[in-house]
Amino acid sequence: MIDITQMRKQYMDKGLNKEDLDENPIKQFETWFNQAIEVGLREPNAMVLATTGKDMMPSVRTVLLKIFDETGFVFFSNYKSKKAQDIIENPKAAVLFPWLDLDRQVKIEGSIEKISSKESLKYFLSRPKGSQIGAWVSHQSEVISSRSILEAKFNEIKNKFVKGEIPFPDFWGGYILKPERIEFWQAGTDRLHDRFVYILDSKSNWKIERLSP
Repeated sequence: MIDITQMRKQYMDKGLNKEDLDENPIKQFETWFNQAIEVGLREPNAMVLATTGKDMMPSVRTVLLKIFDETGFVFFSNYKSKKAQDIIENPKAAVLFPWLDLDRQVKIEGSIEKISSKESLKYFLSRPKGSQIGAWVSHQSEVISSRSILEAKFNEIKNKFVKGEIPFPDFWGGYILKPERIEFWQAGTDRLHDRFVYILDSKSNWKIERLSP
């Protein structure tokens, strides 16, 4: 068995101070997000989504952030998936952006809900045709006997709509995570990392606190 106890990285002391941060966490996220794009980070919009249903068993998976603004962070999914069932049972979730090449992480926690059908349709129409077909093909999280079943279904739908528009599936669409806590983590030397959390108060104002690493 491989001994991983000695696997460690000595982080550069880039430092993060409170005065470096924007008062608005969404603007701070946008700054870091743009920097992740600028350095060529692979899929900087990939985020690990954690949900918990009534069975209290946490479940995680990677999804892609597609929209963000002052109202929240949006991703898209099948409404019959495992994550969708979790969200019905417990409309609270967390996401993590592991920007490891920048020695950074961003963690966002809050409530989650569906976006409007109109907003979901707008995004669906912007997707490549293959991705539109894929939304119809996959009964996400269901057990299947082989990949050939998916491929056959894909070709069936592709041939059916070869000369027309792919219809919008009513079982697919977007979710928005409305943040209540947003944490920015910057690695430091000797594991003395810098962590700052924005907490939304009852008056919808953001309070910034430094956390111990």
